[in-house]
Amino acid sequence: PRRTDIQSILVIGAGPIIIGQACEFDYSGTQACKALKEEGYRIILVNSNPATIMTDPDMADATYVEPITPEIVAKIIAKERPDALLPTMGGQTALNCALALDADGTLKKYGVEMIGARADAIDKAENRNRFREAMDAIRLESARSGIAQSVEQAHEVLERTGLPAIIRPSFTLGGTGGGIAYNKAEFERIVREGLDASPTKEVLIEESLLGWKEFEMEVVRDSKDNCIIICAIENVDPMGVHTGDSITVAPALTLTDKEYQIMRSASIAVLREIGVETGGSNVQFAVNPADGRLIVIEMNPRVSRSSALASKATGFPIARVAAKLAVGYTLDELTNEITGATPASFEPTIDYVVTKIPRFAFEKFKGASPLLGTAMKSVGEVMAIGRSFAESMQKALRGLETGLDGFNRVPELEGVSKDKITAALSQRTPERILRIAQAFREELTVEEVQAITGFDPWFLRQIAAIVYEEQMIGHNGLPRDAVEMRRLKAMGFSDKRLATLAVRSVGVAGGMGETQARRSGLLHDALRAMAGATSEREVRDLRRKLGVEPVFKRIDSCAAEFEAVTPYMYSTYEAPSFGEAENEAQPSDRRKIVILGGGPNRIGQGIEFDYCCVHACFALAEAGYETIMVNCNPETVSTDYDTSDRLYFEPLTEEDVLEILRVEQQAGELV
Repeated sequence: PRRTDIQSILVIGAGPIIIGQACEFDYSGTQACKALKEEGYRIILVNSNPATIMTDPDMADATYVEPITPEIVAKIIAKERPDALLPTMGGQTALNCALALDADGTLKKYGVEMIGARADAIDKAENRNRFREAMDAIRLESARSGIAQSVEQAHEVLERTGLPAIIRPSFTLGGTGGGIAYNKAEFERIVREGLDASPTKEVLIEESLLGWKEFEMEVVRDSKDNCIIICAIENVDPMGVHTGDSITVAPALTLTDKEYQIMRSASIAVLREIGVETGGSNVQFAVNPADGRLIVIEMNPRVSRSSALASKATGFPIARVAAKLAVGYTLDELTNEITGATPASFEPTIDYVVTKIPRFAFEKFKGASPLLGTAMKSVGEVMAIGRSFAESMQKALRGLETGLDGFNRVPELEGVSKDKITAALSQRTPERILRIAQAFREELTVEEVQAITGFDPWFLRQIAAIVYEEQMIGHNGLPRDAVEMRRLKAMGFSDKRLATLAVRSVGVAGGMGETQARRSGLLHDALRAMAGATSEREVRDLRRKLGVEPVFKRIDSCAAEFEAVTPYMYSTYEAPSFGEAENEAQPSDRRKIVILGGGPNRIGQGIEFDYCCVHACFALAEAGYETIMVNCNPETVSTDYDTSDRLYFEPLTEEDVLEILRVEQQAGELV
């Protein structure tokens, strides 16, 4: 039940956007402020980023756009005298600030209670040594490691762990200052950088788990010790790439049920041992594919980047629920707003596949190394939803807005020697997934690619199957029957990609170039007759003539067991069984306006555009229009299920947006 002994709550935001801490904390902070205001609490907010929704005047009762430092926050506490402090919504910045205020006695002096996570629990999770001791206490294995506070101590630890070694500074964000050392010189350099980056001047040195599989469990716990798993997230990239830079999928696709249950029980045991009494946490595991050895890597005792992804992937609003749990509610007392019928204590079930791909901006930093490691480098991310891994993966690739329409060819690897391909595959770069597809075109086997990249064979076979279909279209042109066309679309092929492949089928690509082929009338007609189509528009016309159109499904958090009241949708292609394929979009008969979001964050286009989209939604709703949001960025407030009247989680491409307009125009008036 709701606590009545506290009246005002101080919420600390995440401050400016930096790599590793982006607008997902605006999303979680906004949800928390809304949830706590609903309960009648007075909200005091501190955040130094004015481009956020959470710093809007009506979001909190008192808003301070001030630096998030212990000194400034202490002054705000002295002035506002809050009863409680919620530090779990503002990422590492908020946690570090709250810990400092606890350590210097400010919270005790003014009688402020820390809610959501106690200071001891935060320290136990973030302090590498205490965390390892806690894992030993519950008999969960952690990597062989040691703490060092100087270069001399680091060399002593290295004798136990051996090279390569992973260096992780304590209390830093996104792996800042850390890295992988393959030799003594690198080791010493990274240790020095790590000691400088860590506010507590200590680093953890671990045995290398390179090539192991990495999983994350998103867990929510309440004060009565009810624990639920929101979802398991699998990193497609093996260990060695920061989870923020990894391609990830939900649910985990390569775990057996037994492995999943062991991991589920372990993650709940971790929360209990660390002492996270209420709210969401993220527990990361590594699994050795050779022998199944399970290791706990770390846990975040707060909402994180993964929490935002898990919320958007399942429809379960982790930050909102965590805020309510922090003020005394239990999971069974809260309602799932997506279904309106089930309590929040129901674990979400998903009957689709979600893929997240990070977006990089190395072209903006000419001197930066494009190699990925344990320090995060991506500036944004895109999420896509489909009924299969292939469909959601290809949708995510085109949602990146980097000129991809699927697994595009890598020209520099075409027709080169096997050694060159092997060398390219062994480098972990943002193009690694395209290079893998290119390796299959150059006739490497799944086993060969697996040995070099460490990717699970299941994912590699899926990519190989997509490449095989591309080659078939390259030989035979586009299919002329609905069943085959629908099968290709269900694998995630865009119309644009199909057009490119079809043109290649008649040998035009090499001989005279696509544009010329389209321009020279008679020749174009002959080519179209052979290939089926030569442009995106022609593929769309052919597809519609065959009656192959996507249907929209709802994200309902319960795999359609209960009816969803929230219109939160994604597109997919499915074969009609018993008549026509089921479309769950159900457009209304109101006057409506579609708002296109900004897609993945990048340099020069970030949170401020999301701010504009959200305010456009609010203004149009006030004017009496139904608002329809289209976006594919999981970190944002605009992709929250309650920002717009209807939400389509789709790539911002011509094809995907036209299909949404087609469905929405079936009823009502599109303005």
